[in-house]
This record gives sequence, structure tokens and C-alpha cells, in this order.
Amino acid sequence: MEAYCVKCKAKRDMKDEKKVTMKNGKPATQGICTVCGTKMFRIGK
Repeated sequence: MEAYCVKCKAKRDMKDEKKVTMKNGKPATQGICTVCGTKMFRIGK
């Protein structure tokens, strides 16, 4: 899945993706940037 990396300032692929639920009950995906290793977060399915 692709998400925006804040450190790279570009859209990058995510590795080690896992589905999470935010406090308000909406779904999200959390992973790690393949380039710099920073945590990434994408809201939605």
C-alpha cells in the first residue's frame, strides 16, 4: 500500500502493514517506510 512519508516528503510504499482502528472507530493502516524506516499512517481501508 502507498502512503505519504512525512520524512521523505513523498508517497512511498509501506512495509509491515497492519490494520488498526482509531479512537473514533474509523479504520486505518500503519506501517514503515521502505526508504527511511519512519512510521507511516494512512486513514481509510
